[in-house]
Amino acid sequence: MTLSNKKEYSIFQKILLNPVFLFLLVVFSMWSVWDVSRSESSEELLMDKANELAQRFIITDGHIDVPWRLNKGGHEDLSVRTEGGDFDYVRAKEGGLDVPFMSIYVPSSYQVTGGAKAKADSLINMVQKMADDHPDKFEVAYSPANAEAIVAAGKIALPMGMENGAPIEGDLANVAYFHERGIRYITLTHAKDNAICDSSYDTTGTHQGLSDFGVEVVAEMNKVGIMVDISHVSDNAFYQVMDITKVPAIASHSSCRHFTPGFERNMSDDMIKRLAENGGVIQINFGSSFVTQASQDKRTANGEKVNAYAEENNLEADDPKIQEFAKQVAKDNPIFCDVTDVADHIDHVVELAGIEHVGFGSDYDGVGDTLPYGLKDPSDFPNLIYHLLKRGYSEEDIEKICYKNVWRVWKANEEFARSQS
Repeated sequence: MTLSNKKEYSIFQKILLNPVFLFLLVVFSMWSVWDVSRSESSEELLMDKANELAQRFIITDGHIDVPWRLNKGGHEDLSVRTEGGDFDYVRAKEGGLDVPFMSIYVPSSYQVTGGAKAKADSLINMVQKMADDHPDKFEVAYSPANAEAIVAAGKIALPMGMENGAPIEGDLANVAYFHERGIRYITLTHAKDNAICDSSYDTTGTHQGLSDFGVEVVAEMNKVGIMVDISHVSDNAFYQVMDITKVPAIASHSSCRHFTPGFERNMSDDMIKRLAENGGVIQINFGSSFVTQASQDKRTANGEKVNAYAEENNLEADDPKIQEFAKQVAKDNPIFCDVTDVADHIDHVVELAGIEHVGFGSDYDGVGDTLPYGLKDPSDFPNLIYHLLKRGYSEEDIEKICYKNVWRVWKANEEFARSQS
């Protein structure tokens, strides 16, 4: 070691052994540990707060496809934790989901084969059977006040919305009929244009928006107190509904097109603003392909792989080999986005239209295995609330998103109907 190096080493030793330096080193180390600990403690406290709010506030969800799940899978007991599906009593209670709208989904195929009204009736009967079989856990709800009383009794309230207006079957009297049966919103169409309006998924443009009959249907829904749901409708049908409805409408399970450019099933910024001007609410769909373009692109790519496999092997779509191949493709190429991406959609609506015009419309049991990390089933609602708290949303804001915004629309429809009688 040279003299110069020795001198530098000696100075370095003196610094290291200096009591002031040692004290500062210890303080800095303790501060670093404390800061990390404080950060972890803060995150835990925020999560505790999210869990507490999820249980304290009513949470309503605009669209859960339990009836169609039961239609496909037989007599599944949803009063206990189930192995399959997204929704059951136990997981809903864990996450604080109190008022899930049961979707009375009637596929577009019934517009061709007939029997749409009968199918809707059978699905409504399934919801009623859930309540009848487990009266200590479920009860069908017909109004916000009714739903609140059911929740106060410790049960899950089950209002119903009809996905696809095809069961009206060209007869306006069926609007009042379905209201009597418990339907509180009607999604005007689904995957294909129907007698009421055009679909966002169909390129036919049968009516260039609403049909003449569709105009009458919207007026009749206003009259009897059924909320108009504009999820699934074409853009021009949406604007025509906004022009003629006399009460606020909903989008029961749609997200923001801003994040999925060109995906007409989601709502554009202008549509979200127009819905807000109407006093309505967009309830954000949790399906990953509704939430991010990356997830949508991955889903498309996976579908192309499955189609190519089917063509190469000359297999029909319902062949078990295709289904197994599709499962493997999905497993190898997951499309899932994250709970934070769903929070981004809520942020976007709030920035565009205000806190009064957004809610939850998960599409649980309807979007298959496409749900985001952190939002896989209703037990995960506190995760979304946690991220809203983290972004600065107040308790009052979160209460509005959880249910008060939808309640306002539901009540407005009830009040208008009463004024017409």
